[in-house]
Amino acid sequence: MNTLDFRRDGWLVLILAALAIAGFFLPNWVRYILQTSLAGGLVALAVMIQMRAGLVSFGQGLYYCAGAYIAGIAASKWGIRDVTVLIPMTIIVTALFGGVVGLLLSRYREIFFAMLSMALSMILYGVLVKAAWLGSTDGFNVPAPTYFGFAPKASMRAEYSYVFVATIVVITAFVVARYLAISAGAMLNTVAQNEVRLEYLGASPRRVVHVVYVVAAAISGIGGALTAFTTRHIDPELANWTTSGSFVFVALLAGRGSVIAPIIGYFVLEMVKTYALGWAPNAWQLILGAVMLFIILVLPNGVSSLFSRRSK
Repeated sequence: MNTLDFRRDGWLVLILAALAIAGFFLPNWVRYILQTSLAGGLVALAVMIQMRAGLVSFGQGLYYCAGAYIAGIAASKWGIRDVTVLIPMTIIVTALFGGVVGLLLSRYREIFFAMLSMALSMILYGVLVKAAWLGSTDGFNVPAPTYFGFAPKASMRAEYSYVFVATIVVITAFVVARYLAISAGAMLNTVAQNEVRLEYLGASPRRVVHVVYVVAAAISGIGGALTAFTTRHIDPELANWTTSGSFVFVALLAGRGSVIAPIIGYFVLEMVKTYALGWAPNAWQLILGAVMLFIILVLPNGVSSLFSRRSK
């Protein structure tokens, strides 16, 4: 399914909200994995919407890491700990950064776009590795955030953190569904299929690519900030090409037909990885690869095809 039905995806976002609420009935360790998956799933979602324009970003870790470090530096170095400031700050900075970088990347397509995005991410990785004041390769811890000026007790921090992360993810998924339903999002498929035809319609393919790149940068920045709040520790590995590659793989497995498929797919793969490490510590990659191969064979159009079948 190449197009999104906003009404259908509106219901899917409600399903995502129900799954988030269900997290309270899960064991603490499963809820933690779910919470990190919600944050990381946003980055996979950002990769997915770029794929709709025929763009594969192997450097989305650039904004994932930037979002985490923006929130982490503001909280630990500047004493700004309230989420009402940290999240808007992250969105603004990553969007502005993406706007500047997007002026360059919007000129390129296919492998050139992929390699340039990865190169920029690795530049940030190299800078952070050399930044001793940010902990170099070890990174640094992030203090617990406050919520609208309220600092929960230590025994309740996990619950407050989960509610906040789940709420932000559901809102972001809804906004993305709305974006893909309007003309700006609908033109993404045309960019991938026939840019000349889009130009005949009076639209600029380069501008469409630039806009989706900025949107993806802001979404990834939110995911990075939420990861910083969840794990309470960040390091340069967030910008490494292997991290970006995992987002691309999740987006491919999830498919392009649903805004919640990348989030669900991220959680499924994290659970498989967790159990595979427990069952076969020396062969967990083999198990993970077998599961991924099974998904590809059974669902060649991705996990989102399950939702599109039910909507027919």
